[in-house]
Amino acid sequence: MTTPTPNSVLTEAIGPNSGAALRAKELLLIVAGVAALAITAKMRVPMWPVPITMQTFTVFVIGAAYGARLGVGTVLAYLALGALGADVFTGSSATVGGLSYMAGPTGGYLAGFVVATAVVGALARRGWDRSVWRMAVAVALGTATVYALGLGWMSVLFAGDKGMAWVLQYGMVNFLPGDALKLALAATAVPAVVHLVGSRRA
Repeated sequence: MTTPTPNSVLTEAIGPNSGAALRAKELLLIVAGVAALAITAKMRVPMWPVPITMQTFTVFVIGAAYGARLGVGTVLAYLALGALGADVFTGSSATVGGLSYMAGPTGGYLAGFVVATAVVGALARRGWDRSVWRMAVAVALGTATVYALGLGWMSVLFAGDKGMAWVLQYGMVNFLPGDALKLALAATAVPAVVHLVGSRRA
């Protein structure tokens, strides 16, 4: 393991951090992150009042573990794969996907993933990934970012016909119990792994 600097993120504490080996590590991390995003997009967890996926949890973990630069690159690679028509989004399929899907109701949330990853990654680099409470705040800010962009785009598509109350209910409120669960999981899991890795650093 590599002894990190005080402002390093989790993935920088494991494996090489320079040269060709670093580039190979980052490529593997991007592939793993894209796979995790695609898998958790399809993962349905029973929840009230609606089922949830674990994809935003994955977004926040990638941001915290990878940092803003590599995290954003990973999410952009995931979105590029989806834009090419791969079935990697929650509501996509073998016949429904690509740019037309991304321009639909979930488009703002997908854009929010990019910004949220940058926010959580930047805060993790400042040491917020080492504290449960600070990590909870980082995830809350990431969640707010996803909703800001997601609801903004949904309001463009639907507010005129259905009204903002409908947009808020079906674009955010129904998902808040699941978001609370994901926040709690990320806020406890990430610092736990950071401290575990830290206790084993040379």
